Amino acid sequence: MTAAPDHTAVRTALWRALPLAHDPAPHVFEDPIGLRLAAPADDWQRRPDMDPATTAPMRASIVARARFVEELLAERAVDQYVVLGAGLDTLAQRNPWPERDLTIYEVDRPGPQEWKRRRLGELGYGVPQRLRPVPVDFETDSWWERLRSAGFEPDRPGHVSPAESEQILVAAT
Repeated sequence: MTAAPDHTAVRTALWRALPLAHDPAPHVFEDPIGLRLAAPADDWQRRPDMDPATTAPMRASIVARARFVEELLAERAVDQYVVLGAGLDTLAQRNPWPERDLTIYEVDRPGPQEWKRRRLGELGYGVPQRLRPVPVDFETDSWWERLRSAGFEPDRPGHVSPAESEQILVAAT
């Protein structure tokens, strides 16, 4: 059995979806795929960590960061994007730039990556050609070596982004 994503990855996906369910349009960022991927219980919006009032600052930072990174990628002439601790990131599935030859490297633990691959298949998304999963045991592997083995070329322009769940950990401390 494959390991499911950790609670911070699920929380990030739900926080990215909560504005669509709770806030009026226009939305700063829209990611309905993450909600489908996480497949929370019907009462997910009643979870204490989903309370719109108490979680607003942290949710805003997650949504703003996602929008900022995608705006940055839209402006930059890069064709390699690395997401460290990718969790339930859905940029490859949402594909905002179909005309661009952007390779997305999702660096994460093998179990959750396998779970995500299987879940995306169940939802009919599959693994886009632009996506390169990079399974890494962060305790024992060199993510940099694994990334290079997956095809990342350090001499070409690229952008590396830390996991959004890192922001949750910082905001919670």
